[in-house]
Amino acid sequence: MDAGAVIRRFALPLALAVIAYMWVSDHRPVRPPPGAIEITPQQARAAGGAFRFKDHDIEPLADFAITARVLSRENYRFDRAAVLSPVDLALGWGPMSDDEVLRRLTISQGGRWYFYRWSGEPPIPVHEIVRHSANMHLIPADDAVAATLARVRPGHVVELAGRLVEVRGSDGFRWRSSLTREDSGDGACEIVFVERLGLR
Repeated sequence: MDAGAVIRRFALPLALAVIAYMWVSDHRPVRPPPGAIEITPQQARAAGGAFRFKDHDIEPLADFAITARVLSRENYRFDRAAVLSPVDLALGWGPMSDDEVLRRLTISQGGRWYFYRWSGEPPIPVHEIVRHSANMHLIPADDAVAATLARVRPGHVVELAGRLVEVRGSDGFRWRSSLTREDSGDGACEIVFVERLGLR
């Protein structure tokens, strides 16, 4: 068998193995710090006006900071928003960062949504799940933030600061952040232009 045939024979399995490794690396949980996170998200009037970023108009709606546990992460490469936001994080704080609550929930993401399920009775009232967790579409402001975001895995505690934004593209694309932690369903996700990101 010549070298070309060998390459063709093993190229696809190797590519699939690399993709599988990347997925597992992104989604493999880490052991979180003990205890629940009692810091509530902080939101204030936006300081500063609109700006251009990656050929989009970005309108700050509010300054935003959060310390939260990563419940799940999902990478996006092919949807319209991926050019700005390659990663969504489902984040929890308060009771939604407590192991006793989380072990009774099944959490997943897909299609830019965040899902939670339980068997029997929910571990806490559903409105408390809504108020203490959120799916966040993250727009890294620079390469340093993007590099840190690439390392985030479920179980990490993130300390994140930036701005909730509305995004407009010249092709008619429009993406607007929620401004409350009380909502759920379509339009309830936060779109965060992330200027600082730390892990612990």
